[in-house]
Order: sequence, then C-alpha cells, then structure tokens
Amino acid sequence: MRRAVQSGETRAAIFLLGAITVIAAHAQTFTTLVNLNGANGARPGAGSLVQGVDGSFYGTTSAGGASKYGTIFRIAPQGQLKTLYSFAGVAGASGLIVEPNGMLYGTTHEGGANGLGVIFQITPAGALTTLHSFDGADGAEPTAGLVMAFNRMLYGTTSEGGATSGGGIFRITPGGTLTALHGFSGAPFGSGFVASLVQASNGMLYGTTSIGGVYGMGSVYAIGLNGAFATLYSFNGFNGQWPYAELVQGNDGNLYGTTSYGGTNGPFGIIFQITSAGTLTTLHNFNFTDGSYPSSALVQGADGNFYGTAAQGGANCGPIGCGTIFRVTPTGTLTTLHNFDETDGSNPYAGLVQGTDGNFYGTTEFGGANKIGTVFRLSVGLGPFVKLLPAFGAAGAAVTILGTDLTGAARVTFDGKAAAFTVLSPTAIRTTVPPGTSTGTVRVVTPGGPLASNVAFQVLGTIGH
Repeated sequence: MRRAVQSGETRAAIFLLGAITVIAAHAQTFTTLVNLNGANGARPGAGSLVQGVDGSFYGTTSAGGASKYGTIFRIAPQGQLKTLYSFAGVAGASGLIVEPNGMLYGTTHEGGANGLGVIFQITPAGALTTLHSFDGADGAEPTAGLVMAFNRMLYGTTSEGGATSGGGIFRITPGGTLTALHGFSGAPFGSGFVASLVQASNGMLYGTTSIGGVYGMGSVYAIGLNGAFATLYSFNGFNGQWPYAELVQGNDGNLYGTTSYGGTNGPFGIIFQITSAGTLTTLHNFNFTDGSYPSSALVQGADGNFYGTAAQGGANCGPIGCGTIFRVTPTGTLTTLHNFDETDGSNPYAGLVQGTDGNFYGTTEFGGANKIGTVFRLSVGLGPFVKLLPAFGAAGAAVTILGTDLTGAARVTFDGKAAAFTVLSPTAIRTTVPPGTSTGTVRVVTPGGPLASNVAFQVLGTIGH
C-alpha cells in the first residue's frame, strides 16, 4: 500500500509562478537549483538525494519523464540536471543508495514482472538492471529504500505481501538472491508504511512502521542480520503517531526520528530520540508555525546538529502550509531555517542530504515555477568534510572516500593511523583500512587544508556485527 493520505493532509494548494530564487538570512543561503518541468521529471517526493562517487547527487521522481511514470536523475551541486532513466509503466521509485564503486540501488513499489514492485541496480550512466520482482509471497510494494549492512548484503522492507500479508523485511545479495527475514502481522509488531532500515554501530538494524504496534499508531523495532526481531516501542498519539521516516543514529549512539502526526500540540508531529533499548524521549513537538507533518528522515550535520524538513506548516501558504527546513540540537532546541512559499517549492516530503561541500540538498514535491517540484540547496555556513563508502570495514578492506577538491591529497589516516591511498578524481579517493586501527575519525590532508569524516568509521571486529 502507498503511504496513506490522512485526514487533514493536503498536498495541493494555490501555486504561484516563480523563477530561481536566492534568499539569504542569518548567514543562510537558500538556492532553487532546478524547477522540474515534467520532461525532466515531476514530484520528487520519495527518498532523499544521495551523493555519488562523482560528487553529483542522485534522486528519483514519481512522475514525469519520457513515459510520465517517473525518473532517476543526476544533478551537479551547481544545478545541472540530467535524466538517467525514465520508468515505463507504473513504477513509483523510492530513494537510492550508492555503492563504493558508484553503482546505485533502489526499489519501486509497483511494476515489474508481477506488478508488485522491484529491486533494481543502475549505473551512474543510466543502465538499469532489475535484480528482483516481488511476487506477493516474498513481499509486495517496497515503499522504502535499501541499506547496505556490515555483511555487504542489502536489506529492505515491503509494506504488503509476504507470509503474513502485512509486509516484511528482506535481505538481498548484490547479485539478486532474496531471503525473507520477517513478516509483519499487525499488533504488537506494527505494519502499514514500513520505512527504510538503518544499521547502528552495534550491528542491529532499526526501523519504524507507520501503523500497528500496541496502539495501532506505529512502532520502532530492531532486527538482527539473520532475522531475530523485537518491537522496541509503540506510539500512542501523545508521544507521536505515524512514523513514516527512517531513523538515523547520532554520534552519541542514540537513534533519532520523527512522527508525522501526534504529540502534545495535536496533529503536527514530533521529533524523538530513542535508545537501542527502547527508551524514547520527545525532543520537540511541532506547532504548525515551525512546521507540521514531518515525514522524512533527519540527517546529522557535520556540526552535530540534526537537520530536516516538515512537509507542511510554516509561515506561508495559508491553513495547510508549504513546509519548512529546520535545525534541531540533540537536546531538542529547534530553529526554523527556511519557510517555503510555493515560488521556491512546496511540500518537502523528502529529507535532506549534506554534501561533502558542507551544503544541504533536497527536493520539494510541489511548487516552483512549474508547480511540480524543485531541487534546492541550503547553505548554513558549514565547511567541507569527507564521507566514507562504506562507513565500515575490516583491516585491509577497500574504502572510497568522497569529498571536494581532493586532488593533491598528501595523507589519509584512520583514527590516526596512516593508510595507503590513490586519488581517483577531485571527488574520490580509494584507500584501504590500515591494520591495527580502531573505530574513529578518518582525516585527509589536502592542499586546501585538512578534512575530517562527518561520522566515525566503524572498524569491524571491534563491534558486534
């Protein structure tokens, strides 16, 4: 099933025409990079952008393109957009993930050989291969993206089908061999829209369901790589309801997320922190003025704060609201960074990604000059950093480092230990995990100055996995 359209949720409003806009306030600069026009896609509402090995960002749209069924696109940080693939027939692509070799993987919640959705692989040049078509018995309608785990397998979720007909969790090899690990069956395990998984540093996978659980309002769960499952928390409305988005692990080891509804202010949603043992703390209750209906994942910025979008609410667009971009500290202090006004986009149902240039990139599902969505960049003054693909590995494992202006890099270290490396391009370095290193920060010395990783690199063998 698709994400339910709840009472009070309206994605359409009165749209105003507008051109590319740049808005600066409080050392923040908002830039509309692309106004989608239908031919190059429309309504990019599913899944955040992902940065590729080439430094560009990759994403999906749910409509538009050559066949009007959505696209996969690449966009440069400066805004040049190229359509890589146009879906034919009903598809509905989710967000993408990127492999260290640059290959991308994703899902569609419809289409394929059985009409129930597929898992696909696509090259940065746009050559798409279907790895698996769901048949109902092994799941149906994968409405969320995938995650690569420590064992280099891909894990994902379906919202329907499977052994219990309530959707489930699966594992698939990069070559396409799928194994069903768990089937949802309603309370107390949760069902409905099942978000993407995240793997924590303890090796467990964590996720959310939009309904189900003890109170039927959604749940947080944990699952091991081989399928051992446990429900950690059930939402009851006052502490949030309908968690549509995947979780993110913070630098403190806790998990952070949002619910699109509920909280002490009524229907506007919350931001929460939850421990791996299931203790939940509400960090912020949205009040419409600062946003409502947050339905995307948070991202922890290089400054340690979390950044995200609220799909509705904010200062503009009347009783529904065009949505906001916000920053929230790990203790819950929220600052609104941008109020969408339809001319610069409306309804950011997808979340943000922080590029290695320090800026944040995202999409709106509606609004913009053509009323069918935009791609934008937000600068808040954060500097460049490096990102690891994958962000884990054993000694001797190959790792790709993403960054900007890496040409001429003189040194790479893992938690202080020097590593052999090769500069592949201005945006990528190939290296190996040095022996004897521990989990910690990766640093690259470049002609422009030293760069550090935004998250700790997890050295396998020092953690449970």
